[in-house]
Amino acid sequence: MFQYLLQHHHEAHECPVVFASFKGHNSPLRHQPTLGSCRSGGHAIWWRVDADSESEALALLPTYVAARTTVSRVNDVDIP
Repeated sequence: MFQYLLQHHHEAHECPVVFASFKGHNSPLRHQPTLGSCRSGGHAIWWRVDADSESEALALLPTYVAARTTVSRVNDVDIP
């Protein structure tokens, strides 16, 4: 299993659709805290997830959100 950072970006007028899309999608990401910048005007959301592949990581998101999301495989690093 690998760790991925999912970075989603949307426009301000899309916020209601992005959040509503989760209601119809069974995902372990629902009802969990994550980082977002909508309240500060950035309209981005980030999730750190574990998955076997990029496609499995994106499958955790509703289709509407996944289509506007970039995936990066990440690892913990120690900063000296």
